[in-house]
Amino acid sequence: MIAWIFSVSVSKVFVGVLGILFIGLLTLSNKPAFSEKPSFLSVSIGAFDINDDKKAYEFRGEYRPNIKIWKFGPIIGLSGTGDKGIYGFAGLGMDLYFGRRMVLTPSAALVGYHKGDGKSLGGEFQFRTGGELAWRFDNWSRVGVGFHHISNAGIYNSNPGTEILALTYSLPLRKK
Repeated sequence: MIAWIFSVSVSKVFVGVLGILFIGLLTLSNKPAFSEKPSFLSVSIGAFDINDDKKAYEFRGEYRPNIKIWKFGPIIGLSGTGDKGIYGFAGLGMDLYFGRRMVLTPSAALVGYHKGDGKSLGGEFQFRTGGELAWRFDNWSRVGVGFHHISNAGIYNSNPGTEILALTYSLPLRKK
């Protein structure tokens, strides 16, 4: 039993270290450059666990600086749910423009998760993938709908995962 607990802990630490090294290598291997678009402060409200029985509202804040790492930009955020769950995340996203107004932002992030009174996702370390489709206004602000999946990718015995659907407003912090 003790050997099993130790092996699970080692695997969690190993996956976490690999994730941090990956993001660190992306940051160090390519000098960040400022893009033409502004940094954004985004707020979202939506539904957590839309595909299961532990539904709750979600409120999220994100910071998206105007730094580019290759074609990707960092995303840092914090979210809380109506059932006292909380998670912080850091990852990368990329804006894909369809004309001047439509912006699709796929993203992937590493997540630290505390379930509170809500859904157990199998452990504290998770992965978040998804995207946002937004309308961009002349002042660079955006209104969009995002869909994200959070799961532990099977690093724990239980991997129920969850989906989040949210409405997002992104405030530009610097105009073009």
